[in-house]
Amino acid sequence: MKFRFLLFSILVAFSTISCLDNMQKAKANTAEANAETAETTTEDSDFKYWTWITADASRTDESYTEEFKKYKENGLDAVLINTDTDPELLSRLTPLAKAEGLEVHAWIMAVNRPGDEVALQHPDWYQVSRNGESCYDNRPYVDYYQWLCPTKEESRNHILSLVEGLAKVEDVETVHLDYIRFPDIFLPIALLPKYDLDQTTEMPEYDFCYCDVCIAKFKEMHHKDPRDTDDPQIDMEWKQFRLNRIRDLVNDAYKIVHENNKELSAAVFPYPEMADHMVRQRWDKWDIDYVLPMIYNNFYNEEIDWIGFATKQGVQDLEAKNTELHTGIYIPEMSPEEVTEAINQAKANGAKGVSFFDGNAFTPEKLAAVKAASEE
Repeated sequence: MKFRFLLFSILVAFSTISCLDNMQKAKANTAEANAETAETTTEDSDFKYWTWITADASRTDESYTEEFKKYKENGLDAVLINTDTDPELLSRLTPLAKAEGLEVHAWIMAVNRPGDEVALQHPDWYQVSRNGESCYDNRPYVDYYQWLCPTKEESRNHILSLVEGLAKVEDVETVHLDYIRFPDIFLPIALLPKYDLDQTTEMPEYDFCYCDVCIAKFKEMHHKDPRDTDDPQIDMEWKQFRLNRIRDLVNDAYKIVHENNKELSAAVFPYPEMADHMVRQRWDKWDIDYVLPMIYNNFYNEEIDWIGFATKQGVQDLEAKNTELHTGIYIPEMSPEEVTEAINQAKANGAKGVSFFDGNAFTPEKLAAVKAASEE
């Protein structure tokens, strides 16, 4: 009898220990699952939604407050504001956006400076094409293409002074460089019919910059003149020289904004190899905090899934850098469903956020698509 009681007691004790052990394991598994869920939620919540907008000084503060409130209520986190490099206007709008919970980024047209009153007083600051025409009075493609030379000390210092002016504005998160490149040696394929062009080779009227300063500096470095070759497009040193001029300008801007406790961002062409080919822009080699590649699929006659492809290419090229990639999306010709798909393509391929061009293109339905994505 005692033996049977002892055996029963051992079985009860073993069962109790097993139950307690299983309960502890279950709690541990639940805690681990909760931690994973929290991590996923945190990652999703860190996905940022931006939009580019252009400011108008004649608009009232009330109208801007209404616009900023609309963005925030529909899931947007940040606005990139083009004030035509006017620090005073930026200083006026920044607190309005901040009050609605939005980050503010100072958007500047950097190397392409249309209508720049200071630069226009210095015709020698402008880029020169291979056929000897200056952007000062012979503008490629469109009248607003007025490109400053990124090599000439005076013109590059002018650009950097504008960057510094914006970096000093209180509460701005980044100075955002746009047109930080050379003019398009190759246009996006969907734009070629507009200009009746067949760009199968590098055409001299769209090949920049051949100003005296660029040529002299290149000759000093490489002991040859790119104008002496029948086919400059196969001269890799000449191409790299121009890639480096943009890189050096960006790196100097990076130092300036960080000295002012700000960060640097840029709107760039789709993935680095493509940007290199089209506009002498190799952005995976830059000192920069954020890149917003303009993956405008319809410009290239591509479908929505190309946004994912180009995003992934850029993310892979940045693996060794501390640079975040946020996919730029062109929404005027998109349906709300396509906006949703574009966001999903960016997320699935490693982007840290998406930026929409531009605020004026938002319809209530497209804003609803953004809001729904931001709440997932």
